[in-house]
Amino acid sequence: MSNPKTMYYASVGPLLNMFDVDVDGAQLRERGAVTLPANIQYAWPHPSRRYLYVVSSDGGPGVPGVKHFANALAIDPATGDLRPHGEPAPLPSRPIHASLDRGGSYLLTAYNDPSWLTVHRIGSDGVIGEPVIQDPDLDTGIYAHQILATPSNRCVVLVTRGNNSTANKPEDPGAIKTFALDDGKLRNLASIAPGKGFGFGPRHLDFHPTKPWVFVSIERQNKLYVYELDEATGLSREPIFIKETLSNPKTAASQGAGAIHVHANGKFVYLTNRTFPARDGGREVSQGGEDNLAVYALDQTSGEPKPIQHIDGCGVQLRTFGIDASGRVVVATSIMPMLRSDGMVARRNDRVSHRRGRHARSGAEIRCRSRNVAAILERNGRPALMPGSEIRISRRNAD
Repeated sequence: MSNPKTMYYASVGPLLNMFDVDVDGAQLRERGAVTLPANIQYAWPHPSRRYLYVVSSDGGPGVPGVKHFANALAIDPATGDLRPHGEPAPLPSRPIHASLDRGGSYLLTAYNDPSWLTVHRIGSDGVIGEPVIQDPDLDTGIYAHQILATPSNRCVVLVTRGNNSTANKPEDPGAIKTFALDDGKLRNLASIAPGKGFGFGPRHLDFHPTKPWVFVSIERQNKLYVYELDEATGLSREPIFIKETLSNPKTAASQGAGAIHVHANGKFVYLTNRTFPARDGGREVSQGGEDNLAVYALDQTSGEPKPIQHIDGCGVQLRTFGIDASGRVVVATSIMPMLRSDGMVARRNDRVSHRRGRHARSGAEIRCRSRNVAAILERNGRPALMPGSEIRISRRNAD
């Protein structure tokens, strides 16, 4: 497809909102939405950029749900508009992540509860086909959170986060599970789990575009691990570098590292830091927490990442972010408005709005919105927020 239109898609509940992208001004202009059969969990484009694959579910954290689907959408190359492409494919449980292999022949889907994966064939017409039956003895770890094919397309990587210990339950170990991929069938290769997975809670990873380096966001320990690709095991058994993700690693706030992406030029890595509630089930922000985008410059010889910036994300709980195809704009999204311990609304540069209700002090009605903040990526890799760059999306039909 020559000169494809650059679009930004953002989900809220079952709605997939469509935006035109002004790269020079770092602006997003909303101009419509499509509705999926259930709340959107993740989306991934076909290598041809002619189709978008979206997994959806009516489940959520602690809620199994009963409706789970993989959906194919055709992309209009002139406008970026989306339309259904074939029938939704049923899935066994709530999907947490999905991607395509490097050739666009298979839809790879990860599930966290129970931790599992599926592989669906993709037809030459882009329609989702039948699932490929997998060996029931595949080692899929505890709490899968991401699934990707390696650059060679001979291996699939499943990132399994594990879980922190609680008052009633010991820690569940995390691991990066690797599998050989052959005609849609997966075969166990290795379990990459430093310390047998205890004190190791990976969330997401990304690959360098030209070097054999793999960058892993370690959610539960707020670390950035760097591995090397390995033909025998998928990834090296041990990391070659370990770096902090927080500007203040000694903070007492409840934190977790989030999404991670390598810039297309291979010179920078971006990773989100997220503040969790101060107590389980609450919406009060842990004091002293960081909700920011961490930027690392990469040594082009060794792959060592050097932190060069922590830029405020203008929101709480930076769930995800993306970089446009030109590599000039990054868009970060926060999802969890909360109250501070003093009863005031948690804000970042006065850009955060809130769940519908009444402000405790002013009595003014407030709404919950998710928001996207766009920033220009300067030549040194550092994001620079643009005036008026905040884009707010009403959280209709979503919690």
